[in-house]
Amino acid sequence: MKQIKLLPLLILVTFSSQTWAYGSSGGQKACKKPKFSEFTPVKLTVVSSGAEFSFKTSTLTNPDSIVVSVKKQAVEVNITKKSTGFEVKGTLPDSLQNTYARIDIKASGTNNCPANDGWLLKIEE
Repeated sequence: MKQIKLLPLLILVTFSSQTWAYGSSGGQKACKKPKFSEFTPVKLTVVSSGAEFSFKTSTLTNPDSIVVSVKKQAVEVNITKKSTGFEVKGTLPDSLQNTYARIDIKASGTNNCPANDGWLLKIEE
């Protein structure tokens, strides 16, 4: 009879310890990725080679971690601090003509969370 009464208690203890295992992580912070917005020129716009582009990043972005490439070619960018984050400006490589190319953005947040984004443009002569 005592074994039957112990069984519900054992089941209850088992479930409660599993619940604790999936609880909050305590002092560990959640990963907050930087966000990218205001892509210019807008997606799928037809532009000429050497055209300028820009985008904005959130305040969570570590500006030293921003890397921009177009068709796997590294692009030099100018980063300006703004009240809402950072404004990033660059120029498409002159070597890209008559092709579609993605402006690829990679950056890390201030808490080292990685993020990436980008957009596609059509580049003509």
